Amino acid sequence: MPLAINNEVFITCAVTGSGNTQDRSPHVPRSPKEIAESAIAAAEAGAAVVHCHVRDPETGAPSRDPLLYRELTEYIRASATDVVLNITTGMGGDLILGDVEQPLPPGGGTDMAGASERMQPIAECLPEICTLDCGTMNFAEADYVMTNTPGMLRAMGSAITSLGVQTEIEAFDTGHLWFAKQLVEEGVLPEPVLVQLCMGVPWGAPDDLNTLLAMVNNVPPSWHWSAFSLGAHQLPYVCAAVLAGGNVRVGLEDNLFLGRGQLATNADLVERAVKLIQGMGSKVLTAQEVRAKLGLTKRMPRK
Repeated sequence: MPLAINNEVFITCAVTGSGNTQDRSPHVPRSPKEIAESAIAAAEAGAAVVHCHVRDPETGAPSRDPLLYRELTEYIRASATDVVLNITTGMGGDLILGDVEQPLPPGGGTDMAGASERMQPIAECLPEICTLDCGTMNFAEADYVMTNTPGMLRAMGSAITSLGVQTEIEAFDTGHLWFAKQLVEEGVLPEPVLVQLCMGVPWGAPDDLNTLLAMVNNVPPSWHWSAFSLGAHQLPYVCAAVLAGGNVRVGLEDNLFLGRGQLATNADLVERAVKLIQGMGSKVLTAQEVRAKLGLTKRMPRK
């Protein structure tokens, strides 16, 4: 595959995520206001899109409370800083099995919700983009399964389409891209699709360059895509994604450090990504330019 460098790149900042990072860095935001402020700072640093989860404001534990999403959304939309809002639908598919000799009933921490419940924050907030984790996958934890069945994905995908929200497929392996193409073929999702290639997440697609190119080769040419990797590979992957023709994602959801022993803010990571992209001779797109590229409509705050 020849290099097809992307000359017009947009940056997504994944602001806080749902991992157990809240006590590993003081920069991981917890409350809706803190998450919004970190997202706005990332936008001011050059991110056109902010990908948001919410957390319990007191403990920092991941949450899917629609009220927290509404509060976050209103903070971001009331800001003078323009940014495209991307909200997760990944919560509510957590299956933690019991002992290997007795996997059922599920263990503590299992959080399995129906399609309508998982979609409630999207229906209430109407972000410009929302994610759809396009498959079931083992994660690094011993007995944890990220659960997204074909039936669940069809139901959620149909709901996203009916709401007029742009789906961002989160693909952790090539089979997830295969099913995304099936959703388009069935008319569940309209083209062009937006894809996030999630690399290096155990036990999905490893983040070596051969696997990245295999993933890229499975994205239809008319679709839009970004890619990211975790930890120390996050910032090098900015260059890898641009060289392969895509857009980029950085942020504290996937990486806490700017360098060895140097804790980062979301704005720090975006600023570094901007320098890397511009150093490669590419332009960093604004939120308005991304809306034009993806056919999005800016949502206004409630009055």
